[in-house]
This record gives sequence, structure tokens and C-alpha cells, in this order.
Amino acid sequence: MPERRTRSAVATRAAILDAARARFGAEGYDHTTMRAVASDVGVDPALVIRYFTNKESLFAEAAEFELHLPDLHDVPVDSLATVLMPRFFAVWENDGAFLPLLRAASTSARAAEAMLQVFARQVAPALAAVAVDRAAERAALVGSQILGLAFARYILRVPPLAEMTHEQLARWVGPVLEHYLTAPHLRD
Repeated sequence: MPERRTRSAVATRAAILDAARARFGAEGYDHTTMRAVASDVGVDPALVIRYFTNKESLFAEAAEFELHLPDLHDVPVDSLATVLMPRFFAVWENDGAFLPLLRAASTSARAAEAMLQVFARQVAPALAAVAVDRAAERAALVGSQILGLAFARYILRVPPLAEMTHEQLARWVGPVLEHYLTAPHLRD
């Protein structure tokens, strides 16, 4: 008698989300189908619909991630990069949702909106704690630096960025982040 595999709803749901992140990242929102995601996992498309209802719900959940940025209120200015950069590296390298969402954001309005929501809910409020003024503008500048760095290092794999250690990148980028957050602003 063949051995029966035990099924885990939690594991199957997680596998569907992982496959969806990979598909959305590689093909964008418009070209990803629930049928293709189901095929990647080896399940019936009806199961994907059962767990996620529709493609929009699947995307919304696949695009969720938490940055877990630390409270920056008491962090000295010259330590901001030392505190922030390890968190960014952790998200870039260990969070299955971030890089696919970043890839998809360049071609999908839905993915771009999801990325903007992460920025608005997580990044901007955390950085506002240390911005000397004009917190929205300063957070946007930090965001552009960080997203550009992530895109260049992990998606385009631009040499030498792709080969730099975390410490080297933090030394190069850290002063820029600190400047964006704390330097006196220029007059408009």
C-alpha cells in the first residue's frame, strides 16, 4: 500500500504564499495567475481560491511584510545607520516578500501601492522620530536611497555593490542617511 502524505493546511497556505511572491516578483501582478501559482505548489487551483478568494487578496497577503524598525527616539545621530542598516539587510536578505514586491513595483500599480503603504505605515513614522524638520521629505529621501540600494544590489546585482559586505555598505551609505535625516534643510 502506498504511503499517504499528511497534509498541513498551514504548510500548504505558506507554500502558496511563497509561490505567489515568486510569481508576482518575476512576472508582475498582471501576468501572474492563480492557476500558475497553484501549479508551482502542485495543488488544485480551487485550493488557492479557497485560501485566498481571488488574485487581489492573494497579492495583498503576499505583499505584506514587516520591517520591524526600532524606536529611534534615543538613538544618537551618528548611530542611526548602525541601528538602521542591519534591519534593512535583514529585510532584503531574509524576508520572502520584500524583493518580489520591489521587482513587481516597477511594473505593477498594485505592487507600487503596496510598497507605498509599507513606506507610509512603517518607514515614515519611524524616521519622523529623528528628522530635525520636514519629516515627510526626509523620510522620502531615505526611502529613495534604501530602495535604490536594494534594487541595485539584489535585483540588478551591480558590481561592486553586490560584492560589498554589510559593514562596507553601512560605512558608505550611513553618512548619507544621517545627512538626510538631520542636516539643516536648504531653503526652498
